[in-house]
This record gives sequence, C-alpha cells and structure tokens, in this order.
Amino acid sequence: MSANQHGHSHSHGSHSHGSHPHVPAADLDWDALAAHLELEADLRADAVTEAARWLAGLHGEGQVGRVLDVGSGPGVIAGLLADVFPAAEVVAVDQSAALLERARTRSGGRLGTRQADLPAEFDKLGEADLIWSGNAIHHLGDQQAALTSLAGLLRPGGLLAVAERGLPARYLPRDFGLGRPGLQARMDAAHEDGFSTMRAELPGSIQEIEDWPAMLGRAGLTPTGTRTFLVDHPAPLAGPLRGYLHTQLTRRRDQLAEQLDAEDRAALEALLAEDAPTGILHRPDAFYLSAMTVHTARRD
Repeated sequence: MSANQHGHSHSHGSHSHGSHPHVPAADLDWDALAAHLELEADLRADAVTEAARWLAGLHGEGQVGRVLDVGSGPGVIAGLLADVFPAAEVVAVDQSAALLERARTRSGGRLGTRQADLPAEFDKLGEADLIWSGNAIHHLGDQQAALTSLAGLLRPGGLLAVAERGLPARYLPRDFGLGRPGLQARMDAAHEDGFSTMRAELPGSIQEIEDWPAMLGRAGLTPTGTRTFLVDHPAPLAGPLRGYLHTQLTRRRDQLAEQLDAEDRAALEALLAEDAPTGILHRPDAFYLSAMTVHTARRD
C-alpha cells in the first residue's frame, strides 16, 4: 500500500485523495511509479513540514521516540518527519521492497524500513508514539478496522495523524483557451465516480461515512483536532513540476477517456502535446494549488 504521496493520492494521492480511481491498490505497479511518487511528495513538502510541526506541538517536547509512516512509498514524507523529530526512530512502512530501498537510499540510511502487506500485517509494525498515514487508508476495504489497528499500535499519549481528502489540485485557469471552460471540474467529477468504484471493488470493502474524527473516536482514540495545509506553487512552474502535471494529465486521460466527451478529450490531448506552446510543459499560466487535511487523535 503506497500512497503518500496520493499526493497521489497515491495517492497515492494526486494526492490528495487517490490518483488511481479505477485500479485496486494491490494491482498497481508502485515500483514503476516511484519517481512520480517522489515528486508528488516533494510538491507537498512545505505543507507536510508545517503539519509535522503542528503534531510536535500537540504531542509535546521530547516525547516522540518512534514514528511510523504507514504507506510511505519512497520515503519522502518519512524523511520530513525525521527532520521535525530528529531524536526519534522514524520507520517507513510499505508493501514494496523497491520503494523501501529508495527510502533508505534517499535518506542516507537515516530511516528505518518495514515491509508489510496491509491490512494483514499491522501486527508487524510495533509500537509508536506517532503514526502518520497519508492517503493510504482509503486503499483498504475496511477503513474503520484499519484505524482501529493503527490505534492499537500507539503508546499511551501517542498520536495518530491521518491525511485524507483535502481539496483536489488545480493547475490551470477555468478558461485556458482550449475547449469548453471548466475541464478540471469535469475531470474531478468523473474521478470521484471512479474513486467510488475503486473503493467498492477493494477486498472486504465496507461503505463508511467518512467522518474521520468520528472514525478515530470509534477506534478508541480522543480526537485532537483537524487542520488543513495549503500546497501552493504559483505560475510560472519549474520544469520538474510541469513534468509531474504532464504525467498526471496522461493518467487522467487514460482513466477517464470513456467519461469525457470528444471536446474534453481533444483539449486533454492538446495539453499533452510536448512541443506545442499550449501544452502543459510550456504554458506560462500553469500553477499547482491544493490542500492537505490532517485529522489527529490521541491514545489516552
């Protein structure tokens, strides 16, 4: 289960709430997505660092000895958590050995790693003072059971932080001169339908009202607050961010081809044209704006 990112997503997220609406997480080639997942997490680095500092304040000084990043992917966010909690053992948890190797390499060996197939192997993770899970729980069929399992790993006074949903990314004006205005809103609507399909097809899927603080309470924890952190990269974007958006749009084209009309598909193809000035790789009006929502709760 890799989704920190999902982003995303997995998203995985895009991030933020799942980048792969038609493909069950178990069937994704997460290893092949590694570079994309790293860039997706890097996009959110400032927001994640701000969130981690908030968590440090909630937890109290000097009390965090072990941190788990559950669904860590290539370890970008785990590394940011290690920056904010330098005295803690920070462990990246993922099902992919290749992504965990990237996490070790990227961190210079600073991070611990734990390979685990979730939800079956929650009991392999060990206790922690802080558990972070970003855009990963939604890849598990029984989200409530997953939260309850994570809650059971917390030491007394420990915090569980779950980054789920937030706001979908925007990276073009409503009217960007190709096709009918509002393309991103229409893609978001189709993506939501696909996300629901993905959730329904997961093994052991249970439909849940996604009131995350209430779910954390049912997991036996005391909710300690929800905050949303802005991810803001104004135009003009640097080359790597444009490359990320090109990959995202390529994925959306492939996922949503049947849901979009001919005019919207043509606009997407024009955005993906690598040499055209109207393509996402060259447009001066391309930006990246999103929001990451983090829900927290404490074990008493």
